[in-house]
Amino acid sequence: MSNAEAIIAAITKAKGRRSLYHFTRAKNLPAIAHFNALLSSYNLHPHFAGVRRTGAKEVDYNNYLITINAHLKIPDSMIAPGVTQEQFRACLDMHVFLWPTLRDCRKMVDTYARRETDEAFAVLELDAFSLLLEHYSAGKLSKYDSGSSPRFPTHCSYKKSPAIFLPLSGFKSIINNTVPVKASEIKEVLIENQVNNVSKYLRALYVNNSKDTPECWSALLKPMDELI
Repeated sequence: MSNAEAIIAAITKAKGRRSLYHFTRAKNLPAIAHFNALLSSYNLHPHFAGVRRTGAKEVDYNNYLITINAHLKIPDSMIAPGVTQEQFRACLDMHVFLWPTLRDCRKMVDTYARRETDEAFAVLELDAFSLLLEHYSAGKLSKYDSGSSPRFPTHCSYKKSPAIFLPLSGFKSIINNTVPVKASEIKEVLIENQVNNVSKYLRALYVNNSKDTPECWSALLKPMDELI
């Protein structure tokens, strides 16, 4: 077993951590299926890097309309010294975000469902081991929900900066209070730039309306209610 395989095996050993979940809007599915890829916000819209998006933004990517999410407001007090809000937002936008557990993904779904009651959402369930192995050099881990602000920011023991993102190769060898040192501490999995060959890793597609499902993935369709 290679070092990369050993690291990924440790991350995905628990039964509840053998999949990765990507949350998106149902209307983005045709583009995801067409390009067979999950693209970072920067990949989709490299203009005005670091400038805060106060609302969801629809962009044209090679003749496909894709909606990218807003940047949530983060207090200046949560940003590490020497790092600007713009630099941190630009860093976030360089990555595709994946949830390592159903529980974390469900919280994301519930949050957006309350916030945008008229929007339809979807979740892609992906095989964690094979995806991470083939994106090993681009993979990163976070101990925190990096893009949001904690409820009580003044009580937090960490500051947000690119340093909170641990390269996969550093798991269990880089040890400090800012990064996850065991699999149960991993809150987010990030892939820099893009996830390729989505169909290869896709186990299930959760979406409520079958008309939103790309034909090539129709056999994997499950209702959102099964995402429990």
